[in-house]
Amino acid sequence: MKISAAVWRALKEPFSIEEVDLEKQRENEVLVKIVAVGVCHTDVAVRDGEIPMPAPAILGHEGAGIVISAPTDSEFEAGDHVVMSFAYCGRCNACLSGRPSSCVLFFPQNFQGHRQDGSCCHSQNGNRIHGNFFGQSSFANYAVAEARHLVKVPNDLPLEKLGPLGCGIQTGAGAVFNWMKPEMGSSFAVFGLGAVGMSALMAAKLFGCDPIIAVDVQPERLKLARELGATHTINAKVDDPVTTIRSLTLGFGADRVVEAIGQPQLVNQCVEAARSRGQVALLGAPRSGENIVFNSTNLLRGLNIKAVVEGDAVPRVFIPELLLLYRKGLFPFDKLLTFYDLVEINEAVSAMSTGKAIKPVLRMSTQ
Repeated sequence: MKISAAVWRALKEPFSIEEVDLEKQRENEVLVKIVAVGVCHTDVAVRDGEIPMPAPAILGHEGAGIVISAPTDSEFEAGDHVVMSFAYCGRCNACLSGRPSSCVLFFPQNFQGHRQDGSCCHSQNGNRIHGNFFGQSSFANYAVAEARHLVKVPNDLPLEKLGPLGCGIQTGAGAVFNWMKPEMGSSFAVFGLGAVGMSALMAAKLFGCDPIIAVDVQPERLKLARELGATHTINAKVDDPVTTIRSLTLGFGADRVVEAIGQPQLVNQCVEAARSRGQVALLGAPRSGENIVFNSTNLLRGLNIKAVVEGDAVPRVFIPELLLLYRKGLFPFDKLLTFYDLVEINEAVSAMSTGKAIKPVLRMSTQ
């Protein structure tokens, strides 16, 4: 079938809206009409060569849409509303033990640009277009995905808002809910107030953390962080975050620290800002092959440092839990969203890169 998609053709080049062919879904795949898709820093990292993937390709991995057709033996049927999340094999020890984000095939499943058998479901004039990005390639008005990568969501919720739950929001909130699990009154600090960091902050509020300290360089984001639950904010252009965090925690450092940008120097600041035997969650994605060097003294403080991928979440369990909190007004992730049309994808990417938008969401046409 003919679809409209944002195609990435070369490193650091803008996306172009093109008509491409989408191969008929296979027996284990679901055809989804995309309603909206979030734009994530990972999409931009691939575009700019920070994470390797072949081009030309269709990216996009925070899709939300409506099922058009599904395998008869799946739990989905036409008309179901779904959020699309990351891909995993479903067969390795990690997947079978409820830890799909630690799938041994996570990178090939999500970044190799084709199905596991080497086939591509997208083409143009007979030429291969790489896809299967995060098992979905949802920068398009239609996508196919294996059923296990989809999460059914209630039809009465605003579907255009839900796509970012499949990656960025799940990543930030899940790091707190599924790994940190802070006790009430724990001190909490988050570095970087994009969608991931803001979601972690909102989760920390739900756990009763105090103080909740938010670090960024964008005044508007710091203002929103206060509205979402931060008790203190630090503009890192003005004040030293480590010194300030320690002064706010009786000199000890924060019990829980989240790094949500992926810069090596920031990782070291997070480690320095943590209390002895504290937790540091690394959620940002550094450039491929980039090294992070720790001061060896910090390794003697008993810190628990972990790279938390996709919030350590089982999407079919965790996303419905976040939606229950959203319905109750306790997790207002929609305050992070700014909407654009698919044809405005490059404007949306620019707005995210400059800090104008926290989480851009691309809406498809009604076609």
